[in-house]
Amino acid sequence: MTLDLAVVMPVYNEQECIAGVVEAWLTVLSELGIEYLIIVLNDGSQDETRKALSKFAEDRRVSVVNKTNSGHGPTVLLGYRQAVEMARWVFQCDSDDEMRPEHFPQLWEKRERYDALFGFRQGRQQNVGRRLISAFSRITVRLLFGNGVRDVNVPYRLMRADILRQIVVQIPDDTFAPNIIISGTMAGAGLRINNQLVPHEGRKTGTVSIMKWKLWRAAGKSLWQTIKCRPAIRRPDPPGVRDTYPV
Repeated sequence: MTLDLAVVMPVYNEQECIAGVVEAWLTVLSELGIEYLIIVLNDGSQDETRKALSKFAEDRRVSVVNKTNSGHGPTVLLGYRQAVEMARWVFQCDSDDEMRPEHFPQLWEKRERYDALFGFRQGRQQNVGRRLISAFSRITVRLLFGNGVRDVNVPYRLMRADILRQIVVQIPDDTFAPNIIISGTMAGAGLRINNQLVPHEGRKTGTVSIMKWKLWRAAGKSLWQTIKCRPAIRRPDPPGVRDTYPV
């Protein structure tokens, strides 16, 4: 049976909040009355995340994948490749509870009019370095692919599986930020894209895994991979029109 929705949720060292985050998503998704699966990919966590996730071992709505550490990007990509084979729609979110599930129904209700629906982080607090890198990523995607997605690396995105499938098979396994490439490819193809403001809350538990100079090195790697990887997809017929939130 093909599911309505597959949720891809990477997690690394989130022992304090991961069980509550998964439970919150289960509540919201169950209220929608749809067939779904949450794919939680534990990326080699060094804390008690694996133990915290064991409570969902018998829950058919949750699939926990315990894997060796490969980084956020490769883990998300692995999740996408699984999700596109089992559902009509794929949603990706992070496990840190910074963008909450109660805003998801707003995207789900509008899905039939679009090929992809992206959250736009409202109220996000970043230091100067992260703001510069975010702006640089956004400008890079606009120059390469056009202005279709406002928050190009947002971890709150709902996408048609048949379109996402075409993209993820062309992205290398070790890609640092596949979501940037996916955003750019969809924008460049002229797909029907919706950008929806979603409140962003500060991190309450855990720590950010990439800091200071490592962040700049990662940004450089992401830029090079984005320029180098240019997936080609078959655009829907008739071609869609962009519906972006006003800048």
